[in-house]
Amino acid sequence: MRYPIGLLLIVLGFAGVASAAVPLTLSDDQQRRLAAGEIVVLDTLPPGAGTASQGGTALAMVNASAEAVWRVLVDYAGHSGLYPHVVGAEVLEADGQHALVRYVIGVGPFSFGFHVDNYPDVTQRRLVWRLAAGRTNDLFRESSGYWQVDAGDGVTLLTYAMASRTVFPTFLTRGAEREGLAETVKAVRTRAEKGRS
Repeated sequence: MRYPIGLLLIVLGFAGVASAAVPLTLSDDQQRRLAAGEIVVLDTLPPGAGTASQGGTALAMVNASAEAVWRVLVDYAGHSGLYPHVVGAEVLEADGQHALVRYVIGVGPFSFGFHVDNYPDVTQRRLVWRLAAGRTNDLFRESSGYWQVDAGDGVTLLTYAMASRTVFPTFLTRGAEREGLAETVKAVRTRAEKGRS
């Protein structure tokens, strides 16, 4: 999908908004790719990530309203299919400031459960999440990050930052997190654009 060249100005404007949370600096090439509709993946981990964590930050323009994108993100029960290998998502607790979600990941014949605390800020359209302490987390030793949704003129800038560490040695999982970043952002974008408003 191609976006108008004037979108570059919007992207530059978003750079200031996104940097309020995490200082992201995009090269001219990355800005061009973002404006052209590509998903840009950076090595920047979210604040508080452990030194042994893997992950990064992905940015994409979404041809839907910020409200439509936000609805996809806070539809926790609908997260199955958004994140790689997530085959189940069950909301265990929820109110306006917090949602505890149990996810199930399927890898071949095996499945692993883990729990995530989500903290949505509706006014900032920012969703911060982290592995729930004191809950069963079969696969992950660390998992944290955030989503940021910034409205533009007919388009939305979507930022997804994540860091994780699993029970597996890093040489087995290296690269999977970065691939997962792009896959997840693509899935959110597709869902938001199908139900756009």
